[in-house]
Amino acid sequence: MMIDSVFVDSNIWLYAFLDKQDKQKQLIAQNIVQTQNIIVSVQIINEVCYQLYRNKIFSEDELKRLIAGFYEKYQIIGLEQDILIAATELRKNRKFSFWDSLIVACALKTSCSVLYSEDMQHGFIIDQLQIINPFL
Repeated sequence: MMIDSVFVDSNIWLYAFLDKQDKQKQLIAQNIVQTQNIIVSVQIINEVCYQLYRNKIFSEDELKRLIAGFYEKYQIIGLEQDILIAATELRKNRKFSFWDSLIVACALKTSCSVLYSEDMQHGFIIDQLQIINPFL
């Protein structure tokens, strides 16, 4: 049986890595990021690294290991021209924010069935993709 791919927004990753916030959210996030068939965009890796570095949570060496771990464990997608163009259409037609449109475009490009995000509209469906806030 083929397991559908899922896309995980940066806020979920941060809950999984940080232990200074809501323990229930941390547990849910850790369960999500341990599932199979996760797709991650370079944008998400950048956002996660920026927050961990900016808040002095991870050192440069820890960030190197984190980045290597993303590439070893997950499928990584770049922000290629077709994704950037698709993101402009999502902003125009669906009124997504700039950054959210890039995330949704990546999830659609990789045929993900679920996008886990705390920041987007829970239950929203676009094509085959459903946005789910796992903390509700």
